[in-house]
Amino acid sequence: MSEPLMLFKKPSYPINHSLKDYLERFDRISKVSISYDDLLRFSGSINVYDKDNHDTLWIRVYYTEFERDEIDLTLKKIYSLLHSDGNLGIIKFLNVDSIDYCTFGNSKPFRVKVRNILNDNYTHFYIKKADASRIYGLELEHILSPDKINFLVYDDTLIEEHIMGIPGDAFIKRQLGNCTEIEKAQIAKEFVKFNERCMIRLLGDMRSYNYVIVATHDFDHVVYKIRPIDFDQQCYEGNFKVYRPQFFKENYPMVKLVKEKLQDSSIEQYKDEERAALAKRIHSAENRIKMLLHIMGEDVIAPESHVNQLKLELYRYTNDLNFKRAKSMGKIMSAAFEFVTRNYKNRNLFKT
Repeated sequence: MSEPLMLFKKPSYPINHSLKDYLERFDRISKVSISYDDLLRFSGSINVYDKDNHDTLWIRVYYTEFERDEIDLTLKKIYSLLHSDGNLGIIKFLNVDSIDYCTFGNSKPFRVKVRNILNDNYTHFYIKKADASRIYGLELEHILSPDKINFLVYDDTLIEEHIMGIPGDAFIKRQLGNCTEIEKAQIAKEFVKFNERCMIRLLGDMRSYNYVIVATHDFDHVVYKIRPIDFDQQCYEGNFKVYRPQFFKENYPMVKLVKEKLQDSSIEQYKDEERAALAKRIHSAENRIKMLLHIMGEDVIAPESHVNQLKLELYRYTNDLNFKRAKSMGKIMSAAFEFVTRNYKNRNLFKT
């Protein structure tokens, strides 16, 4: 039996003053006061089951009448900040249908369902304990991905918008087998790109339940994309394999699909396309990324042993001395981005 890639639960790292200043500059600080700990004071709960009557491991929580009124108003204000720049005029049209609490995972988030009473459209957002690693991951995703992410921070509380899509594990189990052969080839292509993207930006633990499959109908076919939804493991683990989704057993059906549907030359082509896209995004947002990576480079978001292990593994993988010289996870991330942008034109970024 193979050794698990991740052995210990990741601790939460505080937000330092420099990161708070950065978040303030880019409008990531909530104007509405909210506390994760306040939501923990629920008075009762029931289990939440899916449509097949399976326990989702979420519980629906309830509060006393006095607390619920105050909490509902705060959550509606948060919704307005996320989706309409704080326009309080929409609050009278909103209803907080449910507040669910996740009983597993690192972040133990609350999931809030807000509905528009005029048309019954609804959306979700999440409230978690703020963690510096997660915030760096969210911000890097916002800058380097074509998909923007709304999130807000208030003291030690993090508010994230919901990322829509089909959970990867559910898609693999229920829908992958029903896809056409052309669709399977397209999904294989996207997994190669996703794997490369996570590796370069050091986003770890992308097991199948930590990403979603987004299906978009385009003329006579469906286009599939893969988006991460959990940013807890940004630049934390020392084992380089943690940042490569291909090595998680939960993703084996995707890896098998790549082997069946893609030739080696196609795999290299798609890797190159993803590196090119990342290099262009890094260049286009150069000042913002430099600012973020400088803060990240001075921050402590992983044990020193993890930093030493990862930088040596990356040095052996790339032969780039900048990795070997890195003194923090942020400096390793800077070295990775410099490596991508410096060597992109040579078409020889990483060993195969």
